[in-house]
Parts: sequence; C-alpha cells; structure tokens
Amino acid sequence: MARIAVIGGTGYAGSHIVAEGVRRGHDVVSVSRSIPAERIPGATYIEGSIVDAPGLVAELQGADAAIVAVAPRGDMAEVAVDSVLQFARELAGTGTRLGVVGGAGGSLSEPGGARLIDLDFPEEYKAEAQTGVDILEGLQSTPDSLDWFFVHPAEAFGAFNPGERTGSYRKGGDVVVRDDEGVSFISGEDLAVAFIDEIETPAHHRERFTVGY
Repeated sequence: MARIAVIGGTGYAGSHIVAEGVRRGHDVVSVSRSIPAERIPGATYIEGSIVDAPGLVAELQGADAAIVAVAPRGDMAEVAVDSVLQFARELAGTGTRLGVVGGAGGSLSEPGGARLIDLDFPEEYKAEAQTGVDILEGLQSTPDSLDWFFVHPAEAFGAFNPGERTGSYRKGGDVVVRDDEGVSFISGEDLAVAFIDEIETPAHHRERFTVGY
C-alpha cells in the first residue's frame, strides 16, 4: 500500500485519481483549498494549497507519491507554473515521487512532428496548454534527485466528456494517442487508472507519456 497525496483532489482529474487509489487499497490524501461536503469514502481530506509549496511539502512528509492535478484557471492561471515548479524543487531529495496531470496541447501530433498547441489548436485553451508546456519544461531542469512523471491526457479529456471506466488505455510516448478513426479520448476514470498503475509499477522516470484509447 502506498501513501498518495493528490493536490487538487476535488477537481475532475484529481477526484478520479483519489477514487482509483482508494479502490486499490492505497492510503490517499486529497488536498484542496476547502474540504468538500461530499467525500470519497476511505480518503483523507486536508486543506492546503500548492501556492504554499514549502508548507505543503512539510505536511505531506512521508508520502510515496504526490500527484498535482491543479487546473490552471481562475486565480491559479498566473501562478500555476511557478507554484508547481517550486513544489517540485521542494520535493527533490525527499523520496516522494511527483506526478503531474498535463494537457494534450504539449503532445506531439506524430513522431518527430509539431506539438498540438502549435497546430490548429482551440484559441480558448491555448493559455492552459501553454501552462502545461511550461511546467513540463521546468520539470526537465529539476535536480536528478526528484523522480517525476508527466501525463498528457488525450485531446477529448474533461468533465464535458466523462466516459466510463474500462480499466485499459494505450500509451503513446510523446505522441498523442488516437484510435483508428482519429479520435483522441480517455475517460476521467481511466486516466486515473494510468496514474495509479504508474505509481504501483513505475515505468517512467523523469519523463512524460501520453495516454488514450
């Protein structure tokens, strides 16, 4: 059993990761700026913010993994990059593994090809996508003592298109995952499956990977 902290554990991606971790018998701590009225049975809920990276790292001391699932919107839009990277630097050398929920925009369109954000990418999502790109680039410059992984969900990932849990997914390395009809999708529950799989059986160290069906 691992102790897993999910920062942003009440959001769309984060709540699914919390639920999947509990489902598999892990000790899961959901971190958010307020405690929700509805909670996932078996999870522990605490108040905290990634904006206070040193304090949060101290509170999560001893965790096997910390997953950042904070949406860079609203008052987080301008501070997400600096906050996540400071949190990463604070984790270096602690033995806690870092996982980050990224966006599809930084995925490559094809092997050796352009990033999705640099192609015909929806204007209203470009700022969020750029935040993910900046976080990934920052992680690549962190000390080697930090073991991190960064996951790009498929393009049609989000609360607007929840899907169902299948328990399966495909990885695409740096390249966005699409099915035979060109559709790029993964449900919230199966993104969570991918995260908990990576925690239980680490396969990606200081690198990113894409997931989809």
